[in-house]
Parts: sequence; C-alpha cells; structure tokens
Amino acid sequence: MREGISRIKLVLFDVDGVLTDGRIYIDNNGVESKAFDVKDGHGLKLLQRAGFRVGLITGRQSRVVEHRAEELGIGLIFQGVTEKLPVFERIARELHLEDEEIAYMGDDLVDLPVLRRAGISATVADACEEVKPEVDFVASRAGGRGAVREFCELLLKESGRWSEVFSRYS
Repeated sequence: MREGISRIKLVLFDVDGVLTDGRIYIDNNGVESKAFDVKDGHGLKLLQRAGFRVGLITGRQSRVVEHRAEELGIGLIFQGVTEKLPVFERIARELHLEDEEIAYMGDDLVDLPVLRRAGISATVADACEEVKPEVDFVASRAGGRGAVREFCELLLKESGRWSEVFSRYS
C-alpha cells in the first residue's frame, strides 16, 4: 500500500458515517445539526499542510457541512450527490488526476463504486459489512470517532510526510 499512497494528491471523504457518526439531529424547528470530531478535523488540516488536497462528497445537502468545510478550509465540496462515481470522475478530470492519485474514505453501499476506483480506499470500523472487504484500509475507530484522523495519519506516515507536519509541534 505504501507505493500507492506515495502517488496520492487528493483525498476525498464521505460525510455522514465517516466525518460524523451518521446520526442527524433535527430540532422542532427543522434545524439540522451533526457532531464532528475535532481530532478528525485536525487530521484534515494536517493533510492540507502536507500538500494534499482534501474534498467532500456527500449524499445529503446540509448547511452544517458547508460550515465545517469552511472552518477547515475545504473548498472542494459536493453535496446532494446520489451517484458518487460521476462526481469522482468529474473531479479527476477537472484536476487532471488519475484514479491512482485519489484516495477515498466511505462507509456505505453508495460509496462502493468510488471505493473500487480510487487509488487508495478506506472505511471506518462501523462501516456496512459489504464495504470492508472492498477497501485497502479499515480504521480501528468508528465514523465520527477518530477514523478520519487514523486514515490521515496513515497517509502522512506512509507517504513520508509525517515528520514534516509533526515537527511543527516539537
């Protein structure tokens, strides 16, 4: 997997079930909220600092996701996506990337076409059981509970960029 990771330039993530635990809170006024793990967010920032591009592809449309992406400096956001593979292909084409240069982390059946095409694929510990055998990496942590951070650190360490980002804190 190390050789594959060395080619990665863009890392894409599903949101619900990956960056969150999959639960959606809707109050009496119809206002939606989600919980994001701050360590996952820091992992995404570490990827960006090391030169990786980061993006989100999600099936739901949510202002909460826009807010979180803005906080993290993620400009590549695709929401309300029912079929993720055409969006993946569009991103690759527009950024002039090969499939092997893109990593993707998803957790459910809708993610399978992209997981199968990405250069490096990953999922969370509590992913749909049909997804786990299809990916290169299964995190030991659940979605919204540090799985993204775990994948970010794997990418940084296996690409030889960990010491570069870690040195900022030592």
